[in-house]
Amino acid sequence: MQSEYKLTLPPANPDQAEPLARERLEEALNKLGFIPNMYAVMANSPGLLDTYIHGYNRFREGSGFTAPEQEVVLLAISRENGCTYCVAAHSFLADKMSGVPLAVTSAIRDGGQIPDAKLASLHDFTRTMVTKRGLPSRAEVEAFLAAGYSERHILEIVLAIAVKTLSNYANHLFHTPVDDLFATRTWAG
Repeated sequence: MQSEYKLTLPPANPDQAEPLARERLEEALNKLGFIPNMYAVMANSPGLLDTYIHGYNRFREGSGFTAPEQEVVLLAISRENGCTYCVAAHSFLADKMSGVPLAVTSAIRDGGQIPDAKLASLHDFTRTMVTKRGLPSRAEVEAFLAAGYSERHILEIVLAIAVKTLSNYANHLFHTPVDDLFATRTWAG
């Protein structure tokens, strides 16, 4: 999904970016070996990029979700928000780094039935939190808790929604092209 209006700010590179953005771009280059297109456009607002990376890292490092569960959450949010860039990126990460079964990733991408009951519950509750703007019903929360998750996990989903909203909306506005690394998992929406 892309906004009708496309922001015309150019992608930043570390040599031209403001100090805070330069630091985050250089960290990405050192950690990942490249600067994702999303980071380059988000660097036009150093606070946006810094907040995104900080929150994303806090979710990855301290959410209490396993790597596959994290990817389900991030992919569910990105799909719900219609972010073609993030669906492609998180599909790639799910496949290559997080150990998410392809059947699960495909079901999320295609709006199909997730074959793992616990991951299906996580996906469904995450979608509920996005579509209901953080106002799940008692029954929806109880079903999520009955699947083996905790109230703390609900708050971690809120964190994931916050960081993915930052990236998803920026990508909508910039029409961010999918990086070559993620191109095999391009998603049309």
